[in-house]
Amino acid sequence: MATVKLIEYEEASPEVKAVYDDIMTTRGIDWINNFWKAIAVQPDMLRRTWEGVKAVTAPGALDPLVKEMIYVAVSVTNGCEYCINSHTASARKKGMTDEMLGELMAVVGMANQTNALVTGFQVELDKVFQNGGRKP
Repeated sequence: MATVKLIEYEEASPEVKAVYDDIMTTRGIDWINNFWKAIAVQPDMLRRTWEGVKAVTAPGALDPLVKEMIYVAVSVTNGCEYCINSHTASARKKGMTDEMLGELMAVVGMANQTNALVTGFQVELDKVFQNGGRKP
C-alpha cells in the first residue's frame, strides 16, 4: 500500500492532468500507473521526473528496447519490484522475448556476482583500465 494517497486522473489538478495526458500520449496508453499517481502529490516532482524519463528514453544512439532492458537490469540490481515489472512490460511491448529476458538476467546476475567479488577482494584497478582500455 502506498504511503501517500494516489492522485487519480479525475481528482488531479490541471497541472497534474497535463503531465498525465503527456504520459499517456507519449507511451500510447490509456491509463496512468500507480508510480505516477504517487509522485503526483508533488506536481513539480511529477513533472521533473516525467521530463527526465522522457528525455533518457527518447530516440538516440541506443535503441529504445536496449534502454528499457537497461532500466530492467538496474531495477533488478536495486531490488525495485515495481520498476522491474513496469519496464519488463515496456520492453516486451518493444519486442523483448523470453529468451532475451533470460539472457539479460544472466548478465545481471553475473555482473552482480563479479562486482561483489571485486569489492570483497578489494581488487586494485589495472592501469590499462584506468587509461580507458589503452596501455599507458
